[in-house]
Amino acid sequence: MSSVQQDQQRPQQTIKGNVLTARGWVSGHISFSEKIDDIQGEPGDPGSNNAVYILPGFIDLHVHGAGGKDTMEAGDAVEVISRMHAQHGTTSMLATTMTAPMSDLEAALHALAGVCQQRSAGSARVLGVHLEGPYINPGKLGAQPDFAHAGSLEQVKQLDAIAPIKLITLAPEVEGNLAMVSQLTALGMRVQLGHTLGTYEDGVAALENGASSFTHLYNAMSRLDHRSPGMVGAALAHANFAEIIPDLLHVHPGAIKAAMRAIPKVYCVTDSTSASGMPDGEYMLGRQVVHKCLGGVRLADGTLAGSTLTMDQALRNLVKIGLELDDASKRVSTYAADFLGLSDRGRLQVNAYADLVVLDRDLNLVAVYIEGEKIELKDV
Repeated sequence: MSSVQQDQQRPQQTIKGNVLTARGWVSGHISFSEKIDDIQGEPGDPGSNNAVYILPGFIDLHVHGAGGKDTMEAGDAVEVISRMHAQHGTTSMLATTMTAPMSDLEAALHALAGVCQQRSAGSARVLGVHLEGPYINPGKLGAQPDFAHAGSLEQVKQLDAIAPIKLITLAPEVEGNLAMVSQLTALGMRVQLGHTLGTYEDGVAALENGASSFTHLYNAMSRLDHRSPGMVGAALAHANFAEIIPDLLHVHPGAIKAAMRAIPKVYCVTDSTSASGMPDGEYMLGRQVVHKCLGGVRLADGTLAGSTLTMDQALRNLVKIGLELDDASKRVSTYAADFLGLSDRGRLQVNAYADLVVLDRDLNLVAVYIEGEKIELKDV
């Protein structure tokens, strides 16, 4: 029996509390089965009561791993990864690959194909693939292995035939990549600029050709200088979307706020690795060995290599640095859905999927629902 058939049999459920709807806060209740059936209540300030918060489920468009598993391992890795992130309120995600030889990418996507078609109980919905490389600048690898090369539309089509590619990170200054941007967008894929030494002008040209976002803004890209604005300058001056890692290690809170003031729909990602949810030690990120310690993940030379962030902590971090809860919620959910063109996720409204999180007054998870399924939370 397919997951859709199972979901259609879900009984209707109702939760009371402060519901963050697409039109603002409502003090009342939300009813749902697989999708949201009804929201009733009065508009109100959640600060006027002690009821729980009910928010859209989190959407993470940059997930490499968790629970000791890495997307590039293939096998059952993504099942483990999606279950672990569901425990932290992620209801939808993109499984993210690393720069690697074509044979490795094909193996990883073959393992992802079935997971993208059908969601397993207890797991986040895997919407598709974020192909991070290999079409990046070899001079700005960050924690990516050294298998970068110029873009190939034929390669992308081969991979997309295995599992749906929703998002590609590339460096527009690499020969041939700028022309490929418009070709990729014509295929319905989103293009982000990242792992790039490109100039401000390269960034603007890529946006004009259809690129629509920036990968882990500020990190692994040419920096902003007042006489050489770089890729960061192109993002701040022209972008409507950009992803950012709010673990408070990758980006200073002031830089996060500057980005959110300049770019209307900055959305948060974890860039999580296999070390997420695991004790300190050695883990794999693609073909790279990474070390988890002091709350971060690094290569042997100290380079940050993804994170151990979860989306519930991302929300708390945003509130900690001064964002209002409704604004923070949009940045861990709604804006990512908007970026992918999804109107039925990332928002609490009738006929949207019943992807939602329930949080106590300290913003700790109380419950998670994915397409109406209540996730059994472990000690997170």
